Amino acid sequence: MLVITIVNPFATAAGLLGNIISFLVVLAPVPTFYRIYKKKSTESFDSVPYVVALFSAMLWVYYGLLSLDVLLLTINTGACIIETIYLTIYLIYASKKPRVFTLKLISLVNVGIYGSLVLFTTLCIKGKRRLDVTGWICASFAVSVFAAPLSIIRLVIRTKSVEYMPFSLSFFLTLSAVAWFSYGMLLGDLFVALPNVVGFMFGIAQIIIYFMYVNSGKAETKPQLNAEAMPAAATPDSVVELPEKNGVPPPVVCEFTSVIEV
Repeated sequence: MLVITIVNPFATAAGLLGNIISFLVVLAPVPTFYRIYKKKSTESFDSVPYVVALFSAMLWVYYGLLSLDVLLLTINTGACIIETIYLTIYLIYASKKPRVFTLKLISLVNVGIYGSLVLFTTLCIKGKRRLDVTGWICASFAVSVFAAPLSIIRLVIRTKSVEYMPFSLSFFLTLSAVAWFSYGMLLGDLFVALPNVVGFMFGIAQIIIYFMYVNSGKAETKPQLNAEAMPAAATPDSVVELPEKNGVPPPVVCEFTSVIEV
C-alpha cells in the first residue's frame, strides 16, 4: 500500500501535518544539547528518554517498511537520525558512569531487543500476520509511552505550578495526536490510529490541568525545571527533566507523540 497517492488526498494531508508537527517536537531538545556542547558536560540530564525515543522510531521504521507507508518512514527515519545525533553528543560529553550506563542501555534496547523483535518476526511469522504482529508491538509500546505524562500531571497538581508543563508542548503533542489519528483512520490503519486516541486524551488532560493551575496564587517552594520536548510512533518524543537537588537524582518524564513517531 503506497500511502502518497491522489486516491488518499485527505490521508496524505493529515500525514504531512503529522510529519511537520512531529519533526518540530523531535527538534525541541536542540537547546539542551547545545548547552551540553557549550558546557562540555551532560550535567544532570538523563539519556533514557532519548534511547526510548530512538527505539520507538526504529520500531515504526520497521512497521513502515512492512506496510510501505512512506509518511511513517519519512518522520521516523528522520527521528532515528536526530536521536542518534543527540545520543552521540551525550556519549561524548557524559562522565564515565552515565556513559557506560547509556552504552549498556543502547546495547540492550536498541540492539538486543529491537534485533530480537525483527529477527523473530522475520523468521517465525509470515505474510500479513507479520505486519499485524509488528503493528500490535508498535501500538502497545506507543500506548505505554503515552502514559508517561501522568507523572508530570501529578507534579503540577502537587506543586500547583504549571512551570513543569509548558502549554506549547502539551498543545503540539495533542495536535500531533489528532493528525496521526486522522491519518490512521483515513487509511484504515488501526495500529497508527488507536495509540493516538490515548495520546489525545492525555494531551487534553494536560491542557485542562494547565488552565486549572495557570493562575494559581499558592506560594510553594518549587525545584527548578529544565523542560524540553523530545515519541513514537509512531514516534512517534518530548522530555521534561528535573536537575538534581540535594544529591537526589532528578525524575525524568517522557512525553511522546509517540513520534509517529506514533
